[in-house]
Amino acid sequence: MTKKTLLHLSRRERQIMDVVYLLRRVTVAEVLERLPDPPSYSAVRAMLRVLENKGHLRHALEGKSYVYVPIVPRIRASRSALQNMLKTFFDGSPEKAVAALLDISRTEITDAELDRLSRLIDQARQEGR
Repeated sequence: MTKKTLLHLSRRERQIMDVVYLLRRVTVAEVLERLPDPPSYSAVRAMLRVLENKGHLRHALEGKSYVYVPIVPRIRASRSALQNMLKTFFDGSPEKAVAALLDISRTEITDAELDRLSRLIDQARQEGR
C-alpha cells in the first residue's frame, strides 16, 4: 500500500472508514445502518471491496457474512488525511491550518485548550520541528 492510496478516499469511503473504526468489526448491514443517506447494499459491498483493494480493510467469512476489519491504524489514516488537507487547502503550511482553526474556533476554544496548544508548540520547538 502506498501513501498515495491512503490520501485518496472519497467522501463515502471516509464515512465507511469512520464506521469501521468506530465498530472495529463490521458487516455490510452494520455499515448501512450508520451511513447518512445510505446507498444500496450492493453499493456498500462494492465500496468495502474497493477499500480492501486500497489496503484499508481485510475481511473474513463468519457464518454467512463477511466481516471487515481495518488494516490501517486510525492515527496513520488521520495523519495522511491531514497531510493531504495541508497540501490541498493550506499550501502545505501548518501555520495557515492552525490559524484557520483558531479563527473558526474563536468562541469555542477554551483557555485550557489554548494552554495545551502552547505547550505542544513549545515541545515542538525544543524537539527542533
